[in-house]
Amino acid sequence: MWYFTWILGVLLACSFGIINALWLEQSGFPDEAPDDDPGVD
Repeated sequence: MWYFTWILGVLLACSFGIINALWLEQSGFPDEAPDDDPGVD
């Protein structure tokens, strides 16, 4: 039954990566300037 543990680990790692990508897209990149900043041309 090692394959059951292996596939659960792979699915968990993929889920973690997808959730992190969605969270990063939602929160914005840290060095990205906001669009409504008047000091940026």
